[in-house]
Amino acid sequence: MALAHCTVAVPVKTSKQARSSILTPTSAAGDSLFSFTCASSSLNSKAPNKLSMFHRLDGIGRKVSGKAKEQESEATLAAATFNQFKHLLLPITDRNPYLSEGTRQAAATAAALANKYGADITVVVIDEEQKESLPEYETQLSSIRWHLSQEGGFQQFNLLERLGERNKPTAIIGEVADDLNLDLVVISMEAIHSKHVDANLLAEFIPCPVLLLPL
Repeated sequence: MALAHCTVAVPVKTSKQARSSILTPTSAAGDSLFSFTCASSSLNSKAPNKLSMFHRLDGIGRKVSGKAKEQESEATLAAATFNQFKHLLLPITDRNPYLSEGTRQAAATAAALANKYGADITVVVIDEEQKESLPEYETQLSSIRWHLSQEGGFQQFNLLERLGERNKPTAIIGEVADDLNLDLVVISMEAIHSKHVDANLLAEFIPCPVLLLPL
């Protein structure tokens, strides 16, 4: 079936109420002429029913509006969650006695959040080796204390040692987060890039939000 296009001139009074997004002005006179393009199903058929077009547009508008409200509701819920956490987990998975750049960043972030929201911090040190096999372990603990207190201004924190276990660090983090009913886990992306933490297992094992910090 052939389609034809036609241009129709419609005289209207110039007023604020006569504006429409599909109309294009062609004259500046008092009785202005506005033109718009319509499509017909054949050369001899009449213009399509404008009401059906507006009904479809109205339906699309309602769907978009409903989806926007749903996304806004989810965003509000997420924001409320990040305003209510009271207990943070800071996992330490690298062996650097003075902490890697990513770990220092995570420690500073955890301390800043804890100070802002009055939250507690639990540090969990994870290594597959026993403490006796880590000659610089005590130096690492001193570095953790220094970065949380001196740089972050956070003096008190809980310390957990999960050493010599053969479980994956991600599983240990999830277990600790579940046992302590934690509100947020703060991890640097460095832990994922270095293969210490498996990003694919984060959603499976960790029952609370995870804050991944880019380097």
